[in-house]
Amino acid sequence: MTFTNPSADERRELLENAKTIAVVGLSNKPDRTSYMVSAAMQSNGYKITPVNPTIEEALGEKAAASLTEITEPVDIVNVFRRSEEVGPVVEEAIQLKPKAIWLQQGIYNEEAAHKAQEAGIMIIMDQCIKVDHALLVRRK
Repeated sequence: MTFTNPSADERRELLENAKTIAVVGLSNKPDRTSYMVSAAMQSNGYKITPVNPTIEEALGEKAAASLTEITEPVDIVNVFRRSEEVGPVVEEAIQLKPKAIWLQQGIYNEEAAHKAQEAGIMIIMDQCIKVDHALLVRRK
């Protein structure tokens, strides 16, 4: 069975209802895509939790070394990792029971997607959350 991303309406509903985003691979360097995308989402009202064992904080938020360290509820796990590194990230993410796991543009892992779906978690692959937010979510 070939994977298909959720519809635009499903992604819009997710983005309109989500409040927290854990960002795996978030860099504290402002010139990195993960930083720019996360800063944009933060400026749109989302609480960002950086997940990166090599930094203390990013965007004014304390970083967690891994998803397993996060104790508060997470709506979306946004992933900035290579496609081949996604499997273990998705397995950790499933433990958090987020509404969705979002793999950024260029990131695609069919096996990980099926694991997320089997756990009842929406998964979006090869799609930029910032672009989708700009296209789908109406400004309030």
